[in-house]
Amino acid sequence: MSERASRKTLARRVAHHRGAVAGAVVVVLVLLVAIFAPFLAPFDPGAQALDAGLSGPSWSHWLGQDKLGRDILSRLVHGARISVAVGLGTVSLSLAIGLLVGSASGFFGGRIDHLFMRLADILLAFPGILLAIAITSVLGPSLRNVLIALSALGWVGYARLIRGQILKVKEMEFVQSATAVGSPPVRLLLVHILPNAFSPVIVEATFGIARAIVAEAGLSFLGLGVAPPAPSWGAMISEGRHFLFVAPHLTTIPGLAIMITVMAFNFLGDGLRDAMDVREASP
Repeated sequence: MSERASRKTLARRVAHHRGAVAGAVVVVLVLLVAIFAPFLAPFDPGAQALDAGLSGPSWSHWLGQDKLGRDILSRLVHGARISVAVGLGTVSLSLAIGLLVGSASGFFGGRIDHLFMRLADILLAFPGILLAIAITSVLGPSLRNVLIALSALGWVGYARLIRGQILKVKEMEFVQSATAVGSPPVRLLLVHILPNAFSPVIVEATFGIARAIVAEAGLSFLGLGVAPPAPSWGAMISEGRHFLFVAPHLTTIPGLAIMITVMAFNFLGDGLRDAMDVREASP
């Protein structure tokens, strides 16, 4: 089967997966909201109206206002930018490091493999969220520091996954044939091995975006995420929890935004995983 035919088959399998389609639609909507946030937000997310603090939904403010009178819909729209930036940024940085480490470890083996895998084992001994809290506590709350904190441990999973895939693909006949005809190591890795070992990594990256969004929300809830007054969804929940019984919309709305976004990425990841599993998906 040609590469083009394989892509068409994969796209057809994903299109027949209802969860993947639903997740993809929501993911695209969230990305569009994040990109066009300045044009979609009806108000300045930082504009205050203290006399209207804790107001509920109205015709002018569809989702209500927070304790400072700021429009929740506008802050929710701009908060999508932070969540998407953290999700994509964390996965990109973690994947870049994991790709380098996993490729070197799986392809060369020996002492390089032993060194990298022991380092990975040491990092895995630390609970991820506690390590992220420690790093952001030292560096201070900011988007850059959140990316550093979440990527400090995030690359380990990608490195181990890529290493395992490379070890499996290295034993396949077409790789052995390329080695026998004298293909250079760099060409062997980049042309023959990595393209055939990357499918599970794409699926894992989809789930990784969801985990990063939840982790950023948790850090922002603790005051260790993006520095205020940036409208992070986690920070919005933290600010509204003191008024849970007076103005529940302050917490429920950003909470629903996090839940729907994370579920969408998880549904999309499930669909990609099922579509790439040739044992379960029929062409």
